[in-house]
Amino acid sequence: MARSLLRKALRGLSLAQVRHVAPVPFRRAGPEVLEVYHAVEREFGVLAPPVVLHAAAPGVLRASWLMLRDVVLAPGLLDRGTKEAVAAAVSKANDCPYCVTVHTGTMTTFGGAAVDLADTGRFTAAELPEVLGVATTLQYFNRMVSVFLTERPMPPYAPAFMLGPVTRMLTGLIASAESTPPAPGPPPQTPLPDDLAWAAGSPVVAQALTRSKAVFDSGPVPDAVRTLLAAELSTWDGTPKGISRAWVSDATDRVGPPDRAAARLALLTAFAPYQVDDEVVRDVRADDAALIGLTAWASMTAAVRATALTKSPA
Repeated sequence: MARSLLRKALRGLSLAQVRHVAPVPFRRAGPEVLEVYHAVEREFGVLAPPVVLHAAAPGVLRASWLMLRDVVLAPGLLDRGTKEAVAAAVSKANDCPYCVTVHTGTMTTFGGAAVDLADTGRFTAAELPEVLGVATTLQYFNRMVSVFLTERPMPPYAPAFMLGPVTRMLTGLIASAESTPPAPGPPPQTPLPDDLAWAAGSPVVAQALTRSKAVFDSGPVPDAVRTLLAAELSTWDGTPKGISRAWVSDATDRVGPPDRAAARLALLTAFAPYQVDDEVVRDVRADDAALIGLTAWASMTAAVRATALTKSPA
């Protein structure tokens, strides 16, 4: 009972961390959003802001939760502590302080130890799809979190000294959440894409990523933006673009003026999400659902490519 009351009390904290789009509180949430919110509280332990930020686009919200739940939270060959260690390592490599804080704390709570993602040889061939699945999921969430959340799992007005106590409270609630096997959902409407072929060894990971990716890919993205991001990713070696935005201007000059603002947001989300600011978002002139759809597509497209660049040849 006490944990249930605490989770409800923390709902406002979760909403306060969302930026660039209006958060959707319980009292204004439709049935589809409410269903996900309750599932997140029950199975993650607290209303997780990285999931909540998607609420303006209910289908995308559900897809993001499916990926997090089935790939990271659900029992598998890897124990939860190891999954959290992979999540923390990916988040550190992507310089996502919010995700580093949460997943490092959760890793410790579940008894995990830091891992070196360059050393995939420590995992068996059967475990590798789960490792890469967690990595892909965090590549996605790192980007969405960097764009739409504050840098810490705290409201922007909260004093820094509260980070430690709040993190311990959150990880305690996460550890107390229900642990349930993935629900058998409908089979994907499309076969496993070539760029997710490495997931074939884990039906759970393969289905979750394929179903989520199909939702993200169906978003309201101009064809010119899709073509531009694909071209940029095809020559990307996985390294950061740097602090200058000159590359963005050079790239967006290759699309027509009506699509340049959307292209700019998509490219920054994919390659440098920490550089997305109010001006970049405002220039797109889209509603919240369209913003979430565009950035979710860009995040997942880049996440899949990032995993392809780093996975073991084995």
